[in-house]
Amino acid sequence: MTPSRRNTLALAVASAIATYLFYQADNFWGLVIASLIVVWALIGALPIMDGAWRTKVGFVVAVFLGSLVVLWPTFEGMSEGRIKCPSYVKDRITFGIVKGLDLQGGLRLVYTVEVEEAIRDKRDKFADEMRHELATTLKIKEGEGLLKREDLQKLEEKVHVSSPDTAVVKIAFKNVDDVKLVDDRFKKKFGGELSMVPGGAGEVIFKVRQEVETQIREKAVTQAKETINRRVDELGLKETSVVTRDEDIIIEVPGKDNSEFDRVKEIVRKTARLEFKMLDDDADFFGKIPESDVPTSENIEIRFENAPAGPGKSVKNHFARLDKRQDESMTQALERLKKWSASLTVPDDHTIGYEKIVDEDEDGKSVEKGWRTFYLYQRAEVTGEYITDAARSVNTQSGMPEVYVAITFSPAGADRFEEVTGANIQRRFAIILDDVINSAPVIKSKIGGGRASITMGAGDPDTQLKNAEKLEMVLRSGALPAPITPSNESLIGPTLGQDAIRKGALGALGGASLVLLFMLVYYRKAGFVADGAVLFNLLIQLAILASLSGTLTLPGIAGLALTIGMAVDANVLINERIREELRAGRSLRAAVEAGYDKAFTAIIDGHVTIFISGLILSQYGTGPVKGFAYTLIIGIIASLFTGVFCTRLVFDWWVRGAKAKRLSVGAEF
Repeated sequence: MTPSRRNTLALAVASAIATYLFYQADNFWGLVIASLIVVWALIGALPIMDGAWRTKVGFVVAVFLGSLVVLWPTFEGMSEGRIKCPSYVKDRITFGIVKGLDLQGGLRLVYTVEVEEAIRDKRDKFADEMRHELATTLKIKEGEGLLKREDLQKLEEKVHVSSPDTAVVKIAFKNVDDVKLVDDRFKKKFGGELSMVPGGAGEVIFKVRQEVETQIREKAVTQAKETINRRVDELGLKETSVVTRDEDIIIEVPGKDNSEFDRVKEIVRKTARLEFKMLDDDADFFGKIPESDVPTSENIEIRFENAPAGPGKSVKNHFARLDKRQDESMTQALERLKKWSASLTVPDDHTIGYEKIVDEDEDGKSVEKGWRTFYLYQRAEVTGEYITDAARSVNTQSGMPEVYVAITFSPAGADRFEEVTGANIQRRFAIILDDVINSAPVIKSKIGGGRASITMGAGDPDTQLKNAEKLEMVLRSGALPAPITPSNESLIGPTLGQDAIRKGALGALGGASLVLLFMLVYYRKAGFVADGAVLFNLLIQLAILASLSGTLTLPGIAGLALTIGMAVDANVLINERIREELRAGRSLRAAVEAGYDKAFTAIIDGHVTIFISGLILSQYGTGPVKGFAYTLIIGIIASLFTGVFCTRLVFDWWVRGAKAKRLSVGAEF
């Protein structure tokens, strides 16, 4: 036994041991890869041809078997169970090819990402950083810690930082001479992402640069897609497709289950924007509103409460209360209160928050009665971006089951949460989810450990549990970087899908069959080799699509059919070149080598041209066109591998291993 063969067998044994260990560790893909290496090594140890040829053949066989494994669950689904896939394999392959809406019908949703909100968030972060920088320069604050409420009040006496427009931060100094505080160091710190624009006396205005705005928009859409993908995965809907188009997110849910469609819409559109904001009870904003400005005829009234305002201190704080009319929903009631609130003059560093009013009826059941307001600081002290985990739970200590979602902050979030709560003891801290206040508890002491909870409020326990499950899911998958609004919704019937499947499959099968039959008739055994390469090409394409969780559509089927033609074209060029060399009197081996060498340039030219066309279509096309382009690109790559690399191995064996006296590449040979 040669050293080379001995080493190859040693590799096979080592890979077999690795296969067993991966199986014991339940590492499926490690097991698959190790098994394929075993096959590769065993083929490399066979006593045929030379080592280089055996290595290439082993690689081809490994690719073939790997493609079958990847497609096994897909084959079971496409064959409606006629091809059985073991549960061990099916449970561990989480991807596969799914039928698009044009093949089986379903729901198509289009949401538009409100990217302006993402830009405003970025602008607000710049404004906070500028306040901290100015407070440090004015010696109001030292170090990197949180700006306390007292610090902000002192800062406000000297400079006012506001955000009058979506992408604008305005610094207005009370003393005009203080404008020199915005020196070169200050400009350098913010100049990378902000540009200065002319302002009035004592004013410095910064605007988010256009290229930064573009980056924020693109990032917001990308993050929204990733978040929605995670939510879809949490729902267990592997067949759902999520793609982007400009600022739109397109969600396609195959099937015909309306209850499932409603569930998807409810989970997807929930922004899950979580914020913690401090209440400004000292200001008594609503207590200063004249009674004549309160529309009591609209069921809006001003009430007061004793509110904590710091250690050993409380204030008489007023708030607006809205009792909803009997003929309107809670959503309509909230819109009515917001419409009145919008007519009030609220400082730009404050905002109005809204919380549900829940009372008990005669039977002791909780009933939603309307809404109340809170006067909040605009800046969110802590946001949902710091959340690393969320889990629903039930508190039974009070006798009445209370469902809540426990959230866990990242280390940075935990530090910030502890610092904020420590600096605001005996003040109220609003927990806001999607612009609605969940609760406004009083901070009793500094809260460490990086944990907080969100209660589910009123309602029967089953409803609370369902709401907690949804909230847990969206918080764990992450909040959307910006709200999304529905742009279009369409339901595609399954009858159209069945008809499309039948016609599309028949068209693709008919065209491919005619091409393969022509190759067999015209090129004889060489045509058989070419047909095998074409079918292998199709297998590889489907395996790649499955590994990418691709969606099979009618344009995709057209792309598969087209790449079959391209793969056949490569083999036609090779076979014709070989025939030319044989006519010139060359030996079989020389004819094969010259045929492949001379055909390769033409094959590359044709494939590169189609590849570039596919790239252009994938870049600028949308929907079905993009799907067609992706299929085309994958097919072109697979065609080069099967049409040139794989068929060359067969011809090499034919002229060197089998030592054929003639080549069957046409009638005359």
